Amino acid sequence: MKNLSEIKIAVSGKSGCGNSTVSRLLAEKLGLKLINYTFHNMAEEAGIPFEEFCRRAENDPSFDYALDDKQLRLAQNGGVVLGSRLAVWLLKDADLKVYLYAPAEIRSGRVHRREGGCPRERAAETEARDARDSARYRRLYNIDNNDYGFCDLIIDTSEKNPDQIVSEIVAAVYKMLEIGYNDKRSDK
Repeated sequence: MKNLSEIKIAVSGKSGCGNSTVSRLLAEKLGLKLINYTFHNMAEEAGIPFEEFCRRAENDPSFDYALDDKQLRLAQNGGVVLGSRLAVWLLKDADLKVYLYAPAEIRSGRVHRREGGCPRERAAETEARDARDSARYRRLYNIDNNDYGFCDLIIDTSEKNPDQIVSEIVAAVYKMLEIGYNDKRSDK
């Protein structure tokens, strides 16, 4: 049986589902390394506006392959939480696969609160981004990112705050490790 410092947790969800926040808090709570390297990071490193970077990635698969390869290399030794759009599909040997779900209107509202702009425009952008991402994942990897029923844990984040979501995942981790959650719980 693996111990906590060796496990690999994959967390996925569409834009605005809480993936980045939950992954960060989960890694902190469990004392694991966070891997949340995204197109935002790559765009910033390249000095390209995020939307332009995404447009380039739609026509050049090397962006996706480089991102996904780097994430998988960083996760290979375990003791990690990998938070990414495709983590649950690509990290085949993850010990726990978690999918965060929220309806499009909830997600676009969160994106609006995070990034500003017009709410209607954010909703349209979120819908368009979802469609582009789904088409790209199918083209590159033959992955249907709307088919996540295989995940160990599916959480509707619509009416839960990040701490509630993290608590649910932590309980699943300790159950998986056959450790009493109340006995071994960290107070981080």
